[in-house]
Amino acid sequence: MNLKCQRLSLVIVFVLLLFGFGFNAKLIAQQTEVVDFLKIEASIQPDATQKEVKGHFVVTFEVLKQADSIFMDAVNISTEEIKTKNFHITAVDKKLWFVGEFEKGKTYKADFQYSMKPKQTLYFFGNEIWTQGQGKYTSHWLPSIDDVNDKIEFDLTLISSEDKTVIANGKLRNVAEKDGEKYWHFDMKEPMSSYLVALVIGNYENKNLVANSGIPIQLYYKPTDSLKVEPTYRYSKQIFDFLETEIGVPYPWQNYKQVPVRDFLYAGMENTTTTIFSEAFMVDSIGFNDRNYINVNAHELAHQWFGDMVTEKTNGDHWLQEGFATYYALLAEKEIFGEEYYYWQLYQTAEQLKAASDKGKGESLLDPKASSLTFYQKGAWALHILREEIGEEAFRVSIKNYLEKYKFKNVSNEDFLNEVKAVTATDISEFEKNWLQQSAFKAEEAYQSLLKSSFIKSYFEVSALRATPLADKKLQLKTALTFPNDFIGQEAVYQLMEEPISETLSLYKNAFESNNLYVRQAVALSLQTIPIELQKEYEGLLNDDSYVTMEATLYQLSMQFPKNRREYLNKTEGIVGFQNKNIRQLWLALALITGEYEDAQKDSYLNELTNYTAANYSFEVRDKAFEYVDQLNLWDAKTLKNLVEACVHPTWRFSKTSKELLNKVLQNKGNYEKVKILRRQVSEKAANYLNSITKE
Repeated sequence: MNLKCQRLSLVIVFVLLLFGFGFNAKLIAQQTEVVDFLKIEASIQPDATQKEVKGHFVVTFEVLKQADSIFMDAVNISTEEIKTKNFHITAVDKKLWFVGEFEKGKTYKADFQYSMKPKQTLYFFGNEIWTQGQGKYTSHWLPSIDDVNDKIEFDLTLISSEDKTVIANGKLRNVAEKDGEKYWHFDMKEPMSSYLVALVIGNYENKNLVANSGIPIQLYYKPTDSLKVEPTYRYSKQIFDFLETEIGVPYPWQNYKQVPVRDFLYAGMENTTTTIFSEAFMVDSIGFNDRNYINVNAHELAHQWFGDMVTEKTNGDHWLQEGFATYYALLAEKEIFGEEYYYWQLYQTAEQLKAASDKGKGESLLDPKASSLTFYQKGAWALHILREEIGEEAFRVSIKNYLEKYKFKNVSNEDFLNEVKAVTATDISEFEKNWLQQSAFKAEEAYQSLLKSSFIKSYFEVSALRATPLADKKLQLKTALTFPNDFIGQEAVYQLMEEPISETLSLYKNAFESNNLYVRQAVALSLQTIPIELQKEYEGLLNDDSYVTMEATLYQLSMQFPKNRREYLNKTEGIVGFQNKNIRQLWLALALITGEYEDAQKDSYLNELTNYTAANYSFEVRDKAFEYVDQLNLWDAKTLKNLVEACVHPTWRFSKTSKELLNKVLQNKGNYEKVKILRRQVSEKAANYLNSITKE
């Protein structure tokens, strides 16, 4: 063995020993000073059957300092067919190591085949495959860098069967066919952090728009959701055009795409050029009134500037992404829904922030471990206050300068503040102290800012009446309900809750007659006992264009007037509701407990309801179905098996509620015995969880 090979072998052994014993080498934290990863070209084929990824991977990197080892993050990767000859490539646990004599100023390439079985980040759900990097987890399916400070150009080729649509970052250059498969070639022009790499494979169609600036916008949807396209994506072009104008910097990428997926872990994710969002936001024209996609739509789009183009350096700078995206989304909603809506949302979040602060749970915006409430909502409030303090023009100029100066770079809180200070004579030191550094929420300052809205003043005047005797505020409440504002009218209704119904009948009639969707909804949600005098008006709520109102009304009427339940069921038969089938599932539950109602169909209704607990439905549908199965005590081998599988679902909120429900269900001895038998019928992961919570 020659000296060079001997040295190389010793380095490899050192690396293996180092990471075999779990050392946290200083090299890892400082690798951005040693190497700059320039470009990743990867051809990837996800296998839904085996739940694995195979690919051909080529990475180009420039060495900034002489080194004998360089790593990429790659969790449980297997490499093969290594074409690189001038340095060694080896995988150790969660790292992929390049070991050799790397000279400063030189550019190198690594070229190899690989396979990975991702335990997270890339998910397989039925006929859909999608990713969610969330900060630093792309390395579970693609060798990359779990450090936001190294930005890389990613060009992906995705291989799929012919009947699937493939979406990924960048522009689709071409689609080639070979041996019954399609090769989708995507090209990115600019670099981005690894956590923003994304792909979606599924059955989709799309609607094409073009922004005023000429940027192509593709809005994807599943064929079964074709009637939901307009209400879901309503105002999408307006939001895009507004943000380009308001931010003052052109959209920084080649194109923009939005894709709904099932079982998504969050509301949405701002992958560069490709927002992935939960299909729960796919709504029809009725659902739009209750649960529209506008805020998430605007929030994720704003991230294309704040987060994707300019990216935080550390977790302590996280508000520069989430606070900015939240604020600009709120501005977009103001453009669409008006100033009253804008101030109402600010008021709602101020109440949340004040409540947390009063409990001693306030957090600094610069705290790297702060909560989402702080990063998102307190961050948005900080920008609102800053704009008021330095003025509209200075604020806009500072944002424009900040984005242009740090385009495709990483930023710190200081970088942003320096740009603000450069364009204003206003001393912002108190702003920094009160809104960025201080943990307590500045409630009084927020309150004074809110009072600049005449609508908020009027709302406060009505809300201040809560402790006033009804006889002394009837006139004000009647006025609020006769000419209702959405928010003030609701407040008036909620003040009737604890009052004798004999004293409030006329006011409730005012609320019904207002024909305001949200005032009437407040009645549906708050009036727990329906007086005979209001039965007819209350029944009219079933006609309102709101699935929230409809669900509450159908339930209350069915419980309080059981003799009329058949009438209510006949009126609402066939209505599905939101994506979680809230109206349909309630309807099935009521049909099952209603004697002599379509008895010949009861087995069919039972099967439909219990089938909604199965894994071929999204977790939102399943979660609702489990509620009804539990309330009606419909537990059997099928529903219990589905519940056990739900306990290991990737979406932690769903798995958490499923675990809580299973613990409750197991208190019943009969159910406990049924569940024990399921060990051999569920997945390995579910069986392991079952073993951990049962005695045997």
